[in-house]
Amino acid sequence: MWRPGDEMNDDEPFLSEEDLALQKRLNELRLEHADLDASIEALGHMPMPDQLMIARLKRKKLTLKDEITSLENRILPDIIA
Repeated sequence: MWRPGDEMNDDEPFLSEEDLALQKRLNELRLEHADLDASIEALGHMPMPDQLMIARLKRKKLTLKDEITSLENRILPDIIA
């Protein structure tokens, strides 16, 4: 709710509590995605990499990417002009 004295800044969009929660979750998912990427990279450099583990991590990483994309679309939906 706007109150007298509140500054309005068109450069910063208003985010609802739901949007802020979605943004927080999005950041968590991006961090987890990056961690999985680093794990996959490290496993790939082992003398005898565990291909099954790498495949599982890649599937998890793809699932996270889908969830990230879904959240991004909820926060900033496409506007058809």
